[in-house]
Amino acid sequence: MPYRRLPFLLLLLLLSACVKDKPEQPNHPDISADGRKVWIANEGSLGNGNASLSLLFPDKDSIFNNIFSQRNNQSLGDVFESMALVGNRLFLAINNSDKIKVIDKESFQLLGSIEVHKPRYMLLLDSMKMYVSSLFYPEINVVNPQSMQVTAQIPTDFPNTEGLLSFQNSVYACNWDTACAYIYEINPQTNQITHRLPIAGRAPQQVLADKLGHLWVIAGNVNKQKPSTLTCIDPQSRSIIKSFHFPAQAEVIKPTWNKTRDTLYFLGVNYNGGTNYNGVFRMAISDTIVPTEPFIPAEPLQYFWALGIDTATGNIYVGDPKGFIQSGEVLIYNPSGHLLKHYTVGLGPGFFLFE
Repeated sequence: MPYRRLPFLLLLLLLSACVKDKPEQPNHPDISADGRKVWIANEGSLGNGNASLSLLFPDKDSIFNNIFSQRNNQSLGDVFESMALVGNRLFLAINNSDKIKVIDKESFQLLGSIEVHKPRYMLLLDSMKMYVSSLFYPEINVVNPQSMQVTAQIPTDFPNTEGLLSFQNSVYACNWDTACAYIYEINPQTNQITHRLPIAGRAPQQVLADKLGHLWVIAGNVNKQKPSTLTCIDPQSRSIIKSFHFPAQAEVIKPTWNKTRDTLYFLGVNYNGGTNYNGVFRMAISDTIVPTEPFIPAEPLQYFWALGIDTATGNIYVGDPKGFIQSGEVLIYNPSGHLLKHYTVGLGPGFFLFE
């Protein structure tokens, strides 16, 4: 979360010299080119308005940085949180600027902006409706992507709405507040909260659904003395199937699935430069305990901030923010955890969108 991390005063140790760093390409990317595309949201540093958008073509081994500012001759804004793809348009949630900026994904031309309180994550429900969560505000915004207008708001019990999931005709929403011990079930037809499903801990962040149709919820705010937890829920009975508690002081964020949705990956973050519970972790949905050792460990004086899995290849993408004091890196690992490539990107890579 951008408001709870602390910058490092020391730089990352050098990566192995056997893997080349790929410089950004100076020319305009050809978005019509065949092959995989990975859009990268670089948060920037809070209050400095230096967020940026990068585009990686992994099959062509090429990276393009600052593509929004180069095309539009203006800053993207302050704290680039997440992205959503709607047809031929990219929706960019610029958190501390209170805007969602909309661009053409081929020309990168700015098409317009949507005024939203501290937008966090976006969930596209259909061509006319999108839900947007909101930091510091007790609401979920309902947005029409076509008109680029907020059409309604769903009041929530607490501020800091977070992760959103559409599953089996319902929307599930997290409320990252230390007083909250449940997730919301929302009827997307009426925009009404219909149920509150209990979790094992407090401050739910993200919710995902596995291949068995069960919900998995990452929760916690270690900075406010709410330990990290993981809860598996049956959405039919709305009851807890099993739950897990992480080691004390383990900050757990950014969960994602492998292609078959039977293995959960997540980041453990140590902001103080230590290696204790720091890196990429994974666990099978059948596991009965949480992992104690990272699958991909962070180095001393390093922590990770973004995590994504390219389901076409199984490759694991990790964002290294370099303490938010210099250009970040995107590291690509194969499914066995071996480093394949790394690329220099903007400041604070925090979110991946695979296309």
